[in-house]
Amino acid sequence: QVQLVESGGGLVQPGESLRLSCRASGSIFSIYTMGWYRQAPGDQRELVATIITIGGSTNYGDSVKGRFTISRDNAKNTVYLQMNSLKPEDTAVYYCTATARGRLTPNYWGQGTQVTVSS
Repeated sequence: QVQLVESGGGLVQPGESLRLSCRASGSIFSIYTMGWYRQAPGDQRELVATIITIGGSTNYGDSVKGRFTISRDNAKNTVYLQMNSLKPEDTAVYYCTATARGRLTPNYWGQGTQVTVSS
């Protein structure tokens, strides 16, 4: 089992920045990819970004490309999401995820952290 604990959510104004963190514990040797998904009220869950833990290749959702950056610190078993130029439409609950090798979808999810962008 893998446990994921997110932190860093909050309320910001449009144009501001925020950084989310997610620390993994447990059977971390099984993790191949970590990432972030988000879900706004009434919307489907959406891919934000993923990163391969070894090598660091990244993938981003179209709506965040050029504004968000995912990174990882393997020594700390932590993945980060730097969010710049935030927009009201970025408001959502952000979930940290971990995916084992061979899977196409995450098999571990964090509890979620609220990000609200509003003036």
